[in-house]
Amino acid sequence: MIKRLPIDPFLLKLFATVALASVLPAQGWGVPLFHHATQIGIALLFFLHGARLSREAILGGLSHWRLHLAILSVTFVLFPLLGSGMAAVLHPWLTENLYLGVLFLACLPSTVQSAVALTAIARGNVPASICSASASTLLGVFLTPLLIGIVLAGATATQAAVSLEAVGKIMLQLFFPFVFGHLLRPWTGNWVGRRNRLLKIVDQGSILLVVYTAFSGAVVGGLWSSTPVSALLVILLGNAVLLALAQGLAWLLGRWLGFSRPDRVSLLMCGSNKSLSSGIPIANVLFAGGSVGAIILPIMLFHQWQLLVCAWLAGRLGARTQA
Repeated sequence: MIKRLPIDPFLLKLFATVALASVLPAQGWGVPLFHHATQIGIALLFFLHGARLSREAILGGLSHWRLHLAILSVTFVLFPLLGSGMAAVLHPWLTENLYLGVLFLACLPSTVQSAVALTAIARGNVPASICSASASTLLGVFLTPLLIGIVLAGATATQAAVSLEAVGKIMLQLFFPFVFGHLLRPWTGNWVGRRNRLLKIVDQGSILLVVYTAFSGAVVGGLWSSTPVSALLVILLGNAVLLALAQGLAWLLGRWLGFSRPDRVSLLMCGSNKSLSSGIPIANVLFAGGSVGAIILPIMLFHQWQLLVCAWLAGRLGARTQA
């Protein structure tokens, strides 16, 4: 029974990394070393993402613009509205950085791999999901900082609004490597395609490096002494309600727009998923080092919850379509 549960092994590695940073945080000369290594790892991660994305995936689903617009609207309009409301309700029970983490989670782009895989299991529109999820990841480099600036403008958090300098750093560390990798795809695409195992190690290794560096700074700054267990339980409850609301409204939106069942499945799976692999690097650029650890906690917890719920939903929808 345990083997059938969709527990992401990578998430277990993430929490093991958090435990390591809690016991042996980077200090002294290790801080600048891990900081520079993190920057290199993030750039390499997005370079490889660009090299993986085929031109056919970009062009293949562009004709279905109403579905893509609906998915992006759920991801970057509906979710931030729901997340802002949820953060306001939960604020009295959260630390300031966890409160920021809920807002940040709501502004993130969709996943690519899991959203497409879940769409396939649920017998949805896979080509459209590939196109929308890829576009969401790329647009998130620009839209997530913009949305964070908007939601923070009305928040009482002590963090400053997102500056142009922060956006420039994101462009330099994420967007330019992504574009450069995609432009080199005619020469690197086949090589990249044959080395999925190696690239998975690079993907996960760079994220784990960011998490270790972020939590090291947070632990040294007193993360666990200032974060009550009750706040983490509130985050878990808030994540469950936020995902349920987003999924329910996405499904109703697809029905209201007259989409076919496969298109509604794509809207549900792509619109309600939030990207951990994009969120952690973006948080590392946007927020001060000591606060990143707490800010990414909500997305780490949300990631596992969305996998559990969406895997169950995908199985039910796929079985119903077969019947």
